Amino acid sequence: MATIALQPRYKLVSPTRQRVLGIIYLALAFLLWFAFIRPLTADAVTTFGMTPGGLGVRELAPWQLPTRTTILLMAAVTAVVGGVQLVRGFGRWSTLVLGLVVGVFVFGFLIWSAAGRSLNLAGLLRATLSAAVPITLGALSGVLCERAGVVNIAIEGMMLAAAMMACLVGSITHNLWIGLLGGILTGALMAAVLAVLSIKYMTNQIISGTVINIFATGMTSFVSSKFLQTNQALNDPGVFRTFPIPGLVDIPLVGPIFFHNNMFVYGMFVLLFVLQFALFSTRWGLRLRSVGEHPKAADTLGINVFRTRYMAVILGGLVAGFAGSYFTLGSVGRFDEVMTAGRGFIGLAAMIFGNWTPFGSFGAGLLFGFANSLAAGIAILGSSIPSEFLLMAPYVATILVLAGVVGRGQMPAADGTPYEKE
Repeated sequence: MATIALQPRYKLVSPTRQRVLGIIYLALAFLLWFAFIRPLTADAVTTFGMTPGGLGVRELAPWQLPTRTTILLMAAVTAVVGGVQLVRGFGRWSTLVLGLVVGVFVFGFLIWSAAGRSLNLAGLLRATLSAAVPITLGALSGVLCERAGVVNIAIEGMMLAAAMMACLVGSITHNLWIGLLGGILTGALMAAVLAVLSIKYMTNQIISGTVINIFATGMTSFVSSKFLQTNQALNDPGVFRTFPIPGLVDIPLVGPIFFHNNMFVYGMFVLLFVLQFALFSTRWGLRLRSVGEHPKAADTLGINVFRTRYMAVILGGLVAGFAGSYFTLGSVGRFDEVMTAGRGFIGLAAMIFGNWTPFGSFGAGLLFGFANSLAAGIAILGSSIPSEFLLMAPYVATILVLAGVVGRGQMPAADGTPYEKE
């Protein structure tokens, strides 16, 4: 009689990881008590403003929380969760519990930082979303390329070149949409160069990407100093205006943050859903992922590995061009040298942190954007903690993910490996 092997519905958490997570939770609970509660006075109150940015919508009343009591409650909850994690764990819910514990700790840190003062929480969340846009788009570009087996560290260079070209074309034509098209096509052109070097000539993909980054930095800096800075008419494209989505923008707190933005934010959300569906629910996505996992097997089944990789890399370049255009056409309305400031590399980190998935990358992008916005907000409050430490937090989290402490990422098996047809 044939037997049927039943596959588990979820993977069990290893005992080592269970203990490590339990110790981390208890350490966070102790830190909340020792570093955050003890220095506070009994009558300290934290006020969170609920003003998302003066958008003409109904605002919520400020939140006023007793600082010591609130943080003590958070420390107690975190300690209980840590104890349960050490004794028995949470099984398939361990990742969700981890996210909740981290969220509780971050919120406790916010309450402690703003003790006796006021922090505009709604404004902080809106700034987080804005900061996450180029990072998430850069991560989506990386997801497209690496799911097909091509490492793309040239995202930074693609974004920088696209930012300059979008600004230049938009200024010359006095049309933001034509400028956006110029930026997107610039990203695609540079991606095509990367694809030819990596796929046809099988050049080391890290070296190819580094060359493109160096070229983009030098080229944009030269054009900027030679033309854009001396002729301001070439450096004034304007920006896409924000517009509300009727009905949704009236939702308290959430509406003004998510549904009163420019087209880059809405475009990011559209790309998220489209790529998530296309990669994991369509035949096209299955073929693209197959050439990134096992190109030889895909080739034997009739899938054109080279064409699929070319397509994925150029599509990634289009997304990177859209991301780069955000800096000039969706944010500041001008181009400055090296204005991407490493967002392409941060996007790669977000892609890894998000386990090479669109929605995971978006979550990681929000984390990086939140750290950036929080560092600015804490600096304004005059916290004793240097803002540089806050900016380090997402990178430390990425290192922990790669080390397998909070779950090991699963990169495509053939990522970075050139394919040579036999």
